[in-house]
Amino acid sequence: MVKKEMIAMLLAGGQGSRLGVLTSKVAKPAVAFGGKYRIIDFPLSNCINSGVDTVGVLTQYQPLRLNSHIGIGIPWDLDRNIGGVTVLPPYEKIENSEWYTGTANAIYQNLDYMESYNPDYVLILSGDHIYKMDYEVMLDFHKANKSEVTIAVMPVPMEEAKRFGIMITDEDRRIIDFEEKPANPRSNLASMGIYIFNWKTLKEALISNADQPGLDFGKHIIPYCHKMDKPMYAYEFNGYWKDVGTLTSYWQANMELIDIVPEFNLYEEYWKIYTKSEALPPQYLSADSQIERSILGEGTDIFGRVYSSVIGCDVVIGENSEVHDSIIMNGAVIGKNCILNKAIVAENAVIGDNVVLGDGEDRENETDPHIYCGGLVTIGEKSVIPGNVRIGKNCCVSGETVTGDYPDNRLESGKTLIKESDGI
Repeated sequence: MVKKEMIAMLLAGGQGSRLGVLTSKVAKPAVAFGGKYRIIDFPLSNCINSGVDTVGVLTQYQPLRLNSHIGIGIPWDLDRNIGGVTVLPPYEKIENSEWYTGTANAIYQNLDYMESYNPDYVLILSGDHIYKMDYEVMLDFHKANKSEVTIAVMPVPMEEAKRFGIMITDEDRRIIDFEEKPANPRSNLASMGIYIFNWKTLKEALISNADQPGLDFGKHIIPYCHKMDKPMYAYEFNGYWKDVGTLTSYWQANMELIDIVPEFNLYEEYWKIYTKSEALPPQYLSADSQIERSILGEGTDIFGRVYSSVIGCDVVIGENSEVHDSIIMNGAVIGKNCILNKAIVAENAVIGDNVVLGDGEDRENETDPHIYCGGLVTIGEKSVIPGNVRIGKNCCVSGETVTGDYPDNRLESGKTLIKESDGI
């Protein structure tokens, strides 16, 4: 039997509904980030940089793009004869076939996969955070404390603590209590959803709680280990860590990449971020183009002006168009004489000539004010925007729209326009 000291289980099945139309056709971990990357590249790169060479990726919602992105793991050096990366979707079983119903249920359904490596330790990760972390340092902490469960925590401002699962520890960092989203927090150490378990402890906890509906780490597994008096410790992480679960936090994290000295550096030699890259020609900038404080992906052609924006690969920005504080994903085409302010344009969208995005005053979105907010305008994947229209702030447009969808050639701030496509 193959023996691995520590294997990783990466939960990448999330729908990410708070990202609105960005995740209507693609799982959240496969959403583009920082130009040429996808969100899942960050935990995968952390694994290989930390010496973890066996990773099970648990997929469920819209897995196609994720599966083809990961492939056999070549970009992350995870194409191994023994170990490497394995995509683990829910599968048909003889008796009850079921979807993954909770984070821990997904892990429980893959006990055989983990068992085949007979690991000493299992690292549980989430596929939708942006950060760099050396899991080996966390494992050393786990061993030094003879811990059975180690939970990565991050200090947060006390007034924000009520939004998180909070760990209460003694002076040795042993967890003595924890509270899920407490109204009056007793500590500011927030769980990051990153766990190291001794394999025997994890297995026992999963099997003992297998019948819990929606089996979850925070709600069931951690309380069970606490109740059974397993030694649990909090490993404090003080680096950059962003949950990009909302459109505003996603936009903000992208914008932070273009600071003169970014807090999160994508290009450090000693901690590389790997991704699957197409073979593309270099960027083309016309004589009239202007670029300031922006990231541009390969194969992109710029004929207009781009300021403080993150542009993916294979994008075209037409003559005399201006892009400000925006995210334009791979394969999008922006016509001529357009003005984009605080826009998020998803992959392969086509924007006609003379279009203005982010026009007018700030109004609350009519359908999903908690999703489409912050003055952003969001254009879904493969959407088509006809020429000569103006679209306001906090708007969402998805699908192949035509001039008739825009009364007086306008979509007022706060409106949602979603057209179901006939294709799949």
